[in-house]
Amino acid sequence: MRVLFVCSGNAHRSPLAEALLKKSRPDIEVDSAGLHVAIPISQEAKRYLSREKAVHYLKRFPESLDSKHLEEYDVIVAMEQRHKDAVLTKCPECENKIIMWNVADPYFMSSENAKEVYQQIKDKVTELANSL
Repeated sequence: MRVLFVCSGNAHRSPLAEALLKKSRPDIEVDSAGLHVAIPISQEAKRYLSREKAVHYLKRFPESLDSKHLEEYDVIVAMEQRHKDAVLTKCPECENKIIMWNVADPYFMSSENAKEVYQQIKDKVTELANSL
């Protein structure tokens, strides 16, 4: 089983989801990517994952969606509609394996609001882990 999480920059949502799923389901191959990689992984996400005892599952640097072979994944989780659209542009045959979560980008949010987004991601990852 291979799962890919996709967000905008692979700096907050998708690497956080990747680390949490790796922690809860070490039997699954998990990866993440962003549409436009330009910044390092968020310090806020690192702090959250430290509290969750999952920071050692966090990737070292963001990766681009262009570097992924989308057809090789069994499940692709898009954080927003535009991420799903980007996946479908690159891999129209991937439509049946895409799940969309509608998770807001915490990049410009306050720390408190970002924590709410991270909790939402954690809840969705737990649900996904139990369904796979």
